[in-house]
Amino acid sequence: MVMERYQLIKPQKRKDRPKRTLEHVLGIPYYVLLITLIVIPILMMVLYSIQTERPAGVFTIKFTFEHYWSFFSEPLFVRVMIQSIYLAALSTVLTLIIGYPLAYIIARSRPRTQILLILLISAPMWINMLLRTRALQQVFEMTFPHLLGSDFAIIFGMTYIFLPFMVLPIYTVLNKIDPNLYESAADLGATRFQTIVRVIIPLSLSGILSGIMMVFLPAATTLVVPRYLGQGRFLIGNLIENAMIQQGRFGYGSAIAIVLSLLIMGLLYMIKRTDKYQGVNTLEES
Repeated sequence: MVMERYQLIKPQKRKDRPKRTLEHVLGIPYYVLLITLIVIPILMMVLYSIQTERPAGVFTIKFTFEHYWSFFSEPLFVRVMIQSIYLAALSTVLTLIIGYPLAYIIARSRPRTQILLILLISAPMWINMLLRTRALQQVFEMTFPHLLGSDFAIIFGMTYIFLPFMVLPIYTVLNKIDPNLYESAADLGATRFQTIVRVIIPLSLSGILSGIMMVFLPAATTLVVPRYLGQGRFLIGNLIENAMIQQGRFGYGSAIAIVLSLLIMGLLYMIKRTDKYQGVNTLEES
């Protein structure tokens, strides 16, 4: 009896082996890009951050943590990082407050209307970010010039620029939720507001978290928005640019980038742990 089962299972493994081999072969370009564009640059930044520098940013073999110490020992730089995360967090919250209702309206619209609304939402992404920021700067100069350089102008610019990155992931998840859930909630006596709060929002947490990541990461490190809407105010992205490009301090700039990356990854990891409903009761699972 055991031998019969073994004979039935063994050919199945042989059939699956070519499929797995094909999957590994097709994944080679992905792994090459992953190593080339992500792993190697990160390793280079780590090496620069823990080695002493020569002129023009050429590092030596001598290891040191002076770049990290220089960053944390300067209160101004720490305040710049805190302010960058603060402004990025506020911008992310605003894009979520505006983007979620917008994504919900799009997902509940007719298919043709959805196409039109998605086109309108994604159209600004086709224009260069620098051009959009400069245009927004001119609008402020013509209407409210006293707001340029304020936190409001920076947050407004980030919200305007990164709003599509919040709407599209949420819309994708909302569009996959089984429509029967709306009817089931109504049959159980839930109002539309209760259905959204207790059913739809928990099921769309994966889209919300994806949107938060796609907005918070570029908002925390943006160069263009604080330069033009902040009237040259220094945020963490400008600090890294100034250290590496203008001063040639590659080790110091790499240390700042490593600290910021670890801090952001820690925050996103804590946020990601709240997602308990990913893939539950959606059209893909039904």
